[in-house]
Amino acid sequence: MCLPSCPTYQETKIERNSPRGRISLMRAIAEKRMDLTELFAHELYFCLGCLACQTACPVGVDYKTLFEASRQDIEKSQILNNPLRQIARTALIRFLFRSSFRLRTFGKMLRVYQSIGLDRLVPYLPFIPAKLKDMMAQLPPIASHFSSELIQPRETPFHTKVRWKVGLLTGCVQDLVYSKINRDTVDVLLYNGCEVICPPHQGCCGSLHAHNGELKTAQLLAQKLMDAFPLNELDALITNAAGCGSHLKHFSNLFPPGTPWRKKAEEWDKKVFDIHEWLVKIDFSKPKLTDTSQPQPVVTYHDACHLCHGQKIKNEPRIILNSLPFIRFVELEESDHCCGSAGIYNILQPEMAHKLLNKKIAKIKQTAASILCTANPGCLLFIEKGLKKQQLNIQTVHPISLLAQWYKMANPGEPTPQKNQEKLAIPK
Repeated sequence: MCLPSCPTYQETKIERNSPRGRISLMRAIAEKRMDLTELFAHELYFCLGCLACQTACPVGVDYKTLFEASRQDIEKSQILNNPLRQIARTALIRFLFRSSFRLRTFGKMLRVYQSIGLDRLVPYLPFIPAKLKDMMAQLPPIASHFSSELIQPRETPFHTKVRWKVGLLTGCVQDLVYSKINRDTVDVLLYNGCEVICPPHQGCCGSLHAHNGELKTAQLLAQKLMDAFPLNELDALITNAAGCGSHLKHFSNLFPPGTPWRKKAEEWDKKVFDIHEWLVKIDFSKPKLTDTSQPQPVVTYHDACHLCHGQKIKNEPRIILNSLPFIRFVELEESDHCCGSAGIYNILQPEMAHKLLNKKIAKIKQTAASILCTANPGCLLFIEKGLKKQQLNIQTVHPISLLAQWYKMANPGEPTPQKNQEKLAIPK
């Protein structure tokens, strides 16, 4: 039953490119009937890790754990090692994404590089290899402000009493590229009676490392993040990035049973909620608009893989979008099929990634929507890139940013704590 759900198998029809084939290879290696080969290593990195097979599986095979453990074995074996790969993994996974200071410093440098237009010159420089040019072309635009510049360490509701105290996880890519979504998330939480605790220098959650066989580093980053929040004071820990949330809810899997860190991680896991999940749980306030002159856009929604398959959250974003007055929500066909972004998959496997992206864009066009919502930074970036390439005037928005905008339209006289506010341009 997993075969029809697997994007790579559907493209190639090769058994080893399916979850069943990959698990068969894993078992053969575990039972010493087969050596860990370069072919197996490439196969595990050809997998998107979208977890659609877990949703389809009738007996609940934990493919995620098998997948991550196999990648860890691949990295220990060093079978894929070559100088360029080692430099890239060391620079990105083991150096840059291990420190919030280093990541933000890199973000500032990248912001300058983009603001003075050097990124537009790169394609014309003959001494830069074509592969490096392709990678540089995929660098996301850095936000003008990071999350800590937009969000105070502690913010309280300004129009209602405090009902809950929550922590906000700002992420790493989300912080550098989509800090506005983090600000919108705080505003939505404030509107719904939540006091928000947001430590300014949180760092990466380790999701990228766990997915790429660096479980020891993922463990260290999890410890740092847990120490950054006053866990005992909080009713919930809120994440708004699907890929991060899928990892953040399972910190306990990183630590051996019976250890102090395992106990703390188990408490942490119980308190992590995706923002859509939390809002529906607390019966969020529905925006009320009476001005019929407001824009009435057609909106559709793409299910980020690690939200619908990893966290089993599918209805909650739709409940929120359908609560917005004067929008027409249209379901996206194959909304839960991977867009091809899959973390850094679109960089490592560009051919397959773009095949999946083009399929997704074709389905989006069929909806005639002017706004596409999705809840993961990787999906937002990759789909936006595809829409621009095909010159389609469709805006990509996080559902929570749309909800925040509707709250502001419904309550125009209320003060807002948001700094550097940029109004969302809602297409009609």
